[in-house]
Amino acid sequence: MGETYQLDRLLFGDNQFFGVNHMSEERARAQAMRFQDFSAMMRVLDDAQEAGIHTFMCTTHERIAEVAAQVRDDRERYSAFTFFPCMPYAHKYANAMTELGPLGALKSFLPADQSLIGLALQGGAAVAKKDVEALIRMLVDAEMTMFAGLPTPVVFLQNVVVDLLLGLGFDDAFTVFADHVRSRYGAEPGFITMNLPRLLDTLDRVEVRNPIVCSNLNKLGFRMSGGAEAYERALAEREFRAIAMSVYASGAIPPREAFDWVVSHPRIESVVFGASSAANIRGTVRAAEEAGFLEFVSGSAAS
Repeated sequence: MGETYQLDRLLFGDNQFFGVNHMSEERARAQAMRFQDFSAMMRVLDDAQEAGIHTFMCTTHERIAEVAAQVRDDRERYSAFTFFPCMPYAHKYANAMTELGPLGALKSFLPADQSLIGLALQGGAAVAKKDVEALIRMLVDAEMTMFAGLPTPVVFLQNVVVDLLLGLGFDDAFTVFADHVRSRYGAEPGFITMNLPRLLDTLDRVEVRNPIVCSNLNKLGFRMSGGAEAYERALAEREFRAIAMSVYASGAIPPREAFDWVVSHPRIESVVFGASSAANIRGTVRAAEEAGFLEFVSGSAAS
């Protein structure tokens, strides 16, 4: 891409739709039950859009395909609606692995005409590096199918894979993902991680420059692996485009206090949050406005 995509200040996430709540399992179960109804999901997304939030940062869960289809079918109503796909949705692959085995799972997610899968994996043979790279590209393409015809200016690699790759030392995979997202989809690559300092070191090493990185960033150091001090140094010294998640530390930090902290770190370009009601969405927008977070031009702090 020739130009840097300007991120919206507030991004809407999808954790609440799939029963993810880091502080309350009971609340997570209740939300999962409620959002089994597709219309309930769309009402919340409509509430977000009415509050001025137009970017949906979402997993590639099967239910998101329904959302994509709805947006595709009513482009006039959702003309400003933008998707930030986050892949892979780990549970989808885990379930397929359990039901079909490793090779069967891969075959189920790849297009039927991809002969490489049979060639590279027949008989459990070791996969050459070039074949692994090809598989990465094909799996990305398979995940992106549900978003055909829709705006996807940033495509994220989920933390479950990012952090696994960091642990395995498979650094080249980040370059393969970044290059493919740029060339095939004209999008910017994004990375979600639970260990921001380590990821930035790795991306520097493989020359993925000024990356978009989403990580836990909050006043309490909640779920900030590697230590809050390392994150503070990264925000002060490193060249990257920061998206903050868990700014409320799952409810431990009041909204205005959370955004006051965010504003004190001008390299944070965006905040992604989830909410299950119009009132909660408006509460986050109000807190962001009162703290002055919406007044800045996204990316203005980047050096």
